[in-house]
Amino acid sequence: MADLQALRAEYRSQKALLLQGISRTNATGRDVHKTLARLAQLADGVLKRLWDKAGLNAPFALLAVGGYGRGELFPFSDVDVLVLLPDGYDPETDTTLKARIEAFIGSCWDAGLEIGSSVRTLSSCLAESHRDVTIQTALLECRLVTGDAALMQQFQAAYFAAMDPQAFFVAKTLELRQRHTKYENTPYSLEPNCKESPGGLRDLQIILWVAKAAGYGNNWNELAANGLATQFEVQQIRRNESVLVRVRARLHLIANRREDRLIFDMQTAVAESFGLGEGKGASNGRPVVRASEALMKRYYWAAKAVAQLNQILLLNIEERLYPSTHTPHRINDRFNEKAGMVDVVSDDLYEREPHAILETFLVYQTNLGLKGLSARTLRALYNARNLMDAGFRRDPVNRETFNKILMEPTGITHAMRLMNQTSVLGRYLWVFRRIVGQMQHDLFHVYTVDQHILMVLRNMRRFFIVEYAHEYPFCSQLASGWDKPWLLYVAALFHDIAKGRGGDHSELGTVEVRRFCKQHGFAAEDTQLIEFVVREHLTMSRIAQKSDLSDPQTILDFAKRVGNERQLTALYLLTVADIRGTSPKVWNAWKGKLLEDLYRLTSRALGGHAPDPDAEVEARKREALVLVNMHSLPFEAHKPLWDTLDVGYFMRHDASDIAWHTRQLSRLVGTGKAVVRARRSPVGEGLQVLVYTPDQSDLLARICGYFDQRSFSILDARIHTARNGYALDTFQVITSAAPEEYREITSLLENDLAKVITVAGPLPAPSRGRVSRRVKSFPIAPRVTLTPDEKGQRWLLNVSASDRVGLLYNIALVLARHHLNLQLAKVATLGERVEDTFLIDGPELQSNRKQIEIETELLEALSG
Repeated sequence: MADLQALRAEYRSQKALLLQGISRTNATGRDVHKTLARLAQLADGVLKRLWDKAGLNAPFALLAVGGYGRGELFPFSDVDVLVLLPDGYDPETDTTLKARIEAFIGSCWDAGLEIGSSVRTLSSCLAESHRDVTIQTALLECRLVTGDAALMQQFQAAYFAAMDPQAFFVAKTLELRQRHTKYENTPYSLEPNCKESPGGLRDLQIILWVAKAAGYGNNWNELAANGLATQFEVQQIRRNESVLVRVRARLHLIANRREDRLIFDMQTAVAESFGLGEGKGASNGRPVVRASEALMKRYYWAAKAVAQLNQILLLNIEERLYPSTHTPHRINDRFNEKAGMVDVVSDDLYEREPHAILETFLVYQTNLGLKGLSARTLRALYNARNLMDAGFRRDPVNRETFNKILMEPTGITHAMRLMNQTSVLGRYLWVFRRIVGQMQHDLFHVYTVDQHILMVLRNMRRFFIVEYAHEYPFCSQLASGWDKPWLLYVAALFHDIAKGRGGDHSELGTVEVRRFCKQHGFAAEDTQLIEFVVREHLTMSRIAQKSDLSDPQTILDFAKRVGNERQLTALYLLTVADIRGTSPKVWNAWKGKLLEDLYRLTSRALGGHAPDPDAEVEARKREALVLVNMHSLPFEAHKPLWDTLDVGYFMRHDASDIAWHTRQLSRLVGTGKAVVRARRSPVGEGLQVLVYTPDQSDLLARICGYFDQRSFSILDARIHTARNGYALDTFQVITSAAPEEYREITSLLENDLAKVITVAGPLPAPSRGRVSRRVKSFPIAPRVTLTPDEKGQRWLLNVSASDRVGLLYNIALVLARHHLNLQLAKVATLGERVEDTFLIDGPELQSNRKQIEIETELLEALSG
């Protein structure tokens, strides 16, 4: 035992010395590779000593497998080994052998090795390898650490004799696709896995695995010697692999564990370990570049290059493995179709005819059945990047080709994505190049700017495709009557093109798109529409989620700003596509309803039907009565409730909500009881909750406190005080529970919330929910603004802060302390940021001193 402790101490001290070589700020990729090789050699030495100590000599062998088998060991990666036995040896029946092997493996752990072990005979190894491609892959790179070299040679001979290179290639490419799908098919995740994500180290390892299995080479130089890679490609692979290796090694060191994800918590620390301090790179009035942003841009560019090179080399290997399926068929004088891919007729096509570069994507777009670009085409594009200079961008032929790509009736999303993957889009649209791989530090977007833009373009395109009409029927209906879809595609491409420059990106983007439209010969009318949509692309969302849509002036002001129905439709379609393209979590049915309501109300105003509150109220009453009468209520059962309600109530609630309220409350008006009813939300996920009770100053706080404790998130609150002094409040809430649990939740909620309202007593303390990692990494300063309406009677309270559990309850507590009445609440959760709007009134708002006091307390509440 003392020997093991001494060995453990020796191993730890030598490992710590080696790791200092990685942690130096100026450590190069070559330095890191050398250190990883020495870490593997250090582990080899410990294993040999322990193997000898366990008495495991011939005829057994100890093999390094997996990453350790490559002769490189990351600081906290597992030391994967295989104890290889000749056929005829069985540890299950040979208790002495079993004890020796168990003692050996136990001693490895005691000596400080993070061991991953398997014990197999030669035959069982081959059988398992045949059944499981993961085991087959791990054994592909095995090497002898110690033991019987003859057994190792016997195993390798049998292993490679049984290898089917074609089957292995198919299995590994399928595995690659599944892995890429798991990571959303993009290198640009905001928290990428530098080993497993597309463009990560695993993409490079797969190339070497399939090449080795086919006998095409064991390293990059051998692949180049065999004609599968050019020297330039090998140089690019090594350069970008170096970035990924250095990042992964630093991650291990900083996390002090095996950590391959560049999570938010780690990004700044890793960046600073490379010497990327805050503010480096800021010049010429440009905004300061965060250290983490500089690191991630460097990572994304490396990952993008790896993804491109992976595709080129795998296609080359596939062509070599399946030569008979790659017979070319002519498309035109410049391109052939080969195995479903666009193939250049000659390697030097782009050098001879640079106009063919953009034509590549037009050919891909317009020829049905093409699924990508061949290895030769990808390689030619990769080598032609320097041809795409300012002259190339000014060339009228290239501009005409780009216009054709935009205006084609199909394939725009695939063409633009492929142009971005091959770096052609950023070379042709130089302004787009600036946002490739650019993070967005706003807790709202989960994609880099370029990926977000292409996602918005995809969403916009789907509105025009019949097969997707079920997703957003109203958008598809509007799109079906739109004559020039490409105008909206251009607006989608440019709406966020100026992100990250400082200043208003909407205004800066308008300047960029105006220049683009002029250069590409767009008509003045089309240019004006695109400019309008880019400039105003945030407006509709802001008004829908923050303003009182029942206020006729809100609609009239927005209609005036929009100008005409064509611009309204364009803006609505881009707004929906934009919100959907920020994050899978941001869009919900409630936001969709608000936007659609704003569209319909504004469309009527633009058509000459100015908002008429009286007519609107009468129409809603009639529609609500029809719905009420369908439930066989007594004659005029609605009157006791409706006689207590004013115009404001009927303007803020649609007919279905009015009918629901009427059915639930017609027999309970003025009884003095607290009534709580809940139902599945008619506009999407979650529940709609009705509260009817004698009003009290802390009512909202009590309701929010209950929702807080039960982990309900409030999407919307409509607060109304009836003439008889009763509060009639409606909440849209969502819960993490599955829909099949809603019936049970509804019953519990109705009973418990009624008790909370009825039983007087001190308000519960706000729960202190755990702040998410994203909020910790990208905190935003809380902001509170109080703005009076024109008459100075009601006030608009706008709140912006990082989201956390209990936030709304904290706000409600402040409002209750100052006896402020809430008339309307709009709760907008944008990723992990909240933008909430409240319409409030109360005597204390007339005092400047009290206003400052309220704002101060709200800021404290938001800060947590």
